[in-house]
Amino acid sequence: MAETEDARIRRLIAVFAISAFAASMVARATDPLVLAIAREFAMPEQTVALLGSAFALPYALVQPFLGPVGDALGKKRIILLCQFLVALMVLGCAISPAFLPLLLMRALSGAAAGGTMPLTLAVFGDEVPAAKRQVAISRLLMFTICGQIGGGITAGVLEPLLGWRGVLMLCAGLTATAVVILFAARRRAAPEPVHPFRPAEAMRRYATILRLPQARVLYPAVALEGALIFGAFPHLAPILQGRGLGGTQEAGYALACFGAGGFLYGLIVTLLLRYLGQSWMVRLGGVMGFLALTGFALAPSTAVFIGSGLALGLGFFLMHNTLQVRVLELAPQSRGSAIALHAFGFFTGQSLGAALTGLGASFIGYVPWLLASGLCLLALGVWVGRAPKRAALA
Repeated sequence: MAETEDARIRRLIAVFAISAFAASMVARATDPLVLAIAREFAMPEQTVALLGSAFALPYALVQPFLGPVGDALGKKRIILLCQFLVALMVLGCAISPAFLPLLLMRALSGAAAGGTMPLTLAVFGDEVPAAKRQVAISRLLMFTICGQIGGGITAGVLEPLLGWRGVLMLCAGLTATAVVILFAARRRAAPEPVHPFRPAEAMRRYATILRLPQARVLYPAVALEGALIFGAFPHLAPILQGRGLGGTQEAGYALACFGAGGFLYGLIVTLLLRYLGQSWMVRLGGVMGFLALTGFALAPSTAVFIGSGLALGLGFFLMHNTLQVRVLELAPQSRGSAIALHAFGFFTGQSLGAALTGLGASFIGYVPWLLASGLCLLALGVWVGRAPKRAALA
């Protein structure tokens, strides 16, 4: 009996579910652990917070290379290799004897992770019809979201029992499990076509994509989004501690609520698309992001601070999922390259955002910085929501 299209899409989601979950945990693994790592290595908290940038910047910088490589050599092949390398590097983070080796391993894990989720999204662009693509990607993102929830809860609850090294060991083990699942699925699937990798052709492809009018909106928007939303994450524990509202555990709960906000988005995305459409979803995302960052800045209690994470998660996915889907429509014949540019901008924004938040807070304080970031996020939602959808590159 032939497999139906819906069954094929469900199987595709199932194959990449653990991979998406693990990738999310690894990306955010050190954010709630800043205070614990700072204590062990006797390092300033703002220096340890740069572990977020150490992951995000290499993740961004490998994108211009890995996107075309995935288009040429096979996206699933590159995803499997990179996931294996991530497992090794996260294990290296867990056993690092000093802060400098930890920083190096974190950077290498970011570079390896650059070939996982972006190319996974490109696979979904290739194998899921356009009419079902945003819902299918939303279902995949629910596993990403669960990884964020699990990462926050794991760090907050298990760090006092296992230490930050034990938390990272769990991340490495989960990533290794994803490698086994991807390998088994790849053995059952038909071989991917392989084409020669031509760097000059890849550069021409990038230039063609960047000339598209919609690309000049989408790529700057996703970079600003990454900086404004994720720049605060490594600083949540120090903010909480400085205001007497908690520390590592409460920061982990706030990150878990961020994931829960995304999970809520995944449950209602079909209704949102039907009644709001993409443009109003982006605008609503900007409003929610503004309210959330204002909550982080002015929260009178730990409960309000943690609840702001829920609002930020919903706002982020309202905006980000729409940007992802529009990027997948830009260049159907070069989706690996289009998504690579998307990930480059997003993670460059994240890496700069974490550093700029620390720098800005040292001059004007966390409260004014978070309020200004919220206003910028609100303006971003209005700008992207007003930008018309343009024809894609055939």
